[in-house]
Amino acid sequence: MALRSSLPTLSRGDCSPSRSKARKSSPRLAEQAARARAFPDSPLGRAATDFIVFARVEAGLSPATIEAYSRDLAVFIDDVDPNHASEPDAITYDQVSGHLRFLAQERALDAASITRHLATIRVFFRYLHANRRITRDPARLIERPIRWRRVPNVLSPAQMRRLIEAPSPDWGGLWLRDRAMLELMYAAGLRASEVGALKVNDFNETLACVLVTGKGRKQRVVPIGTPALLWTQRYLRELRPTLTRRNDGRDLFRLVLSFSGRPLERVAVWQIVRRAAARAGLKKVHPHRLRHSFATHLVAGGADLRVVQELLGHADIGTTQIYTQVDRSRLSEVLRRFHPREN
Repeated sequence: MALRSSLPTLSRGDCSPSRSKARKSSPRLAEQAARARAFPDSPLGRAATDFIVFARVEAGLSPATIEAYSRDLAVFIDDVDPNHASEPDAITYDQVSGHLRFLAQERALDAASITRHLATIRVFFRYLHANRRITRDPARLIERPIRWRRVPNVLSPAQMRRLIEAPSPDWGGLWLRDRAMLELMYAAGLRASEVGALKVNDFNETLACVLVTGKGRKQRVVPIGTPALLWTQRYLRELRPTLTRRNDGRDLFRLVLSFSGRPLERVAVWQIVRRAAARAGLKKVHPHRLRHSFATHLVAGGADLRVVQELLGHADIGTTQIYTQVDRSRLSEVLRRFHPREN
């Protein structure tokens, strides 16, 4: 499966040398770069800093993507340039491929993680090449490692019901918020970052749908069912006004808020899901598992794969196809029930 970078396609016009120089001279952008990650004060490290500034400010990538790029590049620089003396144009194909072997053998990363590291390296060198800071791209011909696709671990409908219904009046003062949030995550297949980014106006109770801003700031409209609609309406009516009591704009018009009236952070979403899972007697449940369950239950119910792709916001149908994998434990049951020689 081709791994698509979330960074927009770069061209010489988009990132000319003059624009790069202007970014480096801006104190505001320098501060942005320092907050992203402190790379070594070396030619390669400074190039990585410029790339992160571009990705954050001009490409507008999400904080999670910026952090992943920064982390991967820090590991790459430490491996290929231990003495902090190499120019970006001096990095070779052999060094890049050697770094991938290092990740596989020394770090013992799986194929999916190595593929992500390679995607970061590729987009970094593509940026440098488009910016005329290197004459050739050493990562262009590197092949992706084979990724064995695993069927996501999903919850059954009964388990999902227990998880969603875990927040109740004895849960605490924010139980309505948590119940509505879990209903929305399962009803619309939302990522943790997506549910936190929802704004009040993104929830359309007349049409029973939400406008979701996903990766790469791509938007999609997802219908929601009656339970999610009713619980969200109740949260907006009974609880959210008390969270915005200060009326100082700190809520940023977000739908799901913390006790202090600020937007709910991604980490807080994880904590709420884990707390609900513990109360429901479920183990190893994280926000993305709700998304996997949403897609798997739709496919199992007969939904068209293209429709599921649109609801999830996948750019590539190949990413969605993993949900078509059949649970092998059901094969013998299907055979007994439907094969003519078994009846």
